[in-house]
Amino acid sequence: MEQKEVNNKKAVLTFEGKKYFIEDLPEEIKEIIKNLQIADAQLKLHEDNLKLISLGRNSLTDNLRKRLERLN
Repeated sequence: MEQKEVNNKKAVLTFEGKKYFIEDLPEEIKEIIKNLQIADAQLKLHEDNLKLISLGRNSLTDNLRKRLERLN
């Protein structure tokens, strides 16, 4: 799903190879599009959080490795 603004700033939805002017779509479909945008934003947020958690975990692992090496 892709949205673009073309001629006269009219927003266009491209879905499965077809283009639709969003303002011409029924409200029910506009609501579905809005919910998909929210879902996409939430996925991005959680993907970013997972990256941060992974970085933190790697840092803790490195810290543990260095401290254990000092014991030897």
